[in-house]
Amino acid sequence: MENNKKWYLLFFLGCVWGSSFLLMKLGLKGVNPIQMGSLRILFAAAFLVVVGFKHIAKIPLHKWKYIALTSMFGTFLPVYLFATALSKIDGSVSSILNSLTPLFALIFGILFFKVDVQRRQIFGVVIGFVGCILLILFGEGENTTENYYYALLVVLASVFYGINVNLIKKYLSDLKPLTISTGNFLIMLFPALMILYFSGFFEIATEPKVITSLGYIAILGIVGTGFSNILFFKLIQLSSPVFASSVTYLIPVVAILLGYFVMDETLSFVQGIGALVVLLGVYFSSRK
Repeated sequence: MENNKKWYLLFFLGCVWGSSFLLMKLGLKGVNPIQMGSLRILFAAAFLVVVGFKHIAKIPLHKWKYIALTSMFGTFLPVYLFATALSKIDGSVSSILNSLTPLFALIFGILFFKVDVQRRQIFGVVIGFVGCILLILFGEGENTTENYYYALLVVLASVFYGINVNLIKKYLSDLKPLTISTGNFLIMLFPALMILYFSGFFEIATEPKVITSLGYIAILGIVGTGFSNILFFKLIQLSSPVFASSVTYLIPVVAILLGYFVMDETLSFVQGIGALVVLLGVYFSSRK
């Protein structure tokens, strides 16, 4: 039963997070990347504080340092990195680069968390990075080489995700997922609010396009961030950091389909090859 549950969670999260790239693109039509990142955190924080307030007292004092670290690596830094990247490159490319997360989870697991490794997994890491290079350097339209810096922001976010899943597995597995998520967003609430205030958001908040964007960002924050974080932490506890981060197998499929049919996004031929290489690398690095 537990084995089936982890697969259900994996599939659901793949669909939700695959849709998140479309929501981010739509949200950016009314606000800038810094504003969208802050709003995403604030919507998620409001949801989690309401549903999980009683769980805050269940966090032992010595665990708060790990709650702070996972909030930084798992959400706070990545939301701004993704928002900035998606202002310049397609969601389909971003979602594929995000598939590097299991590779980074494996690398940091080996280096700092004493995770056992097989030669096949090392091979997966290498070919995954080859695919990453193809994706970054051979784009068309918005995904051109001139925007490679923005693609690297997604890679950096994937690095942070890889660190995060290892931290949760090692130091927070004894806490309930709702407890971890509520603690995370309680820490991020004030910094995100301050960043939003100084971004100039409140001067434009009543503009029609901003109000429209707020609807997309609210869904992104509440469902795609707050609720999904709870499920993701549960998935990590049920499985392993590498299995949980392999949700990034499914994310590109959903993101590419939505990007193609809704946003008219396309991949160059070489990028298509790169996408397959990345997913092949993730497969070799994460399968049993």
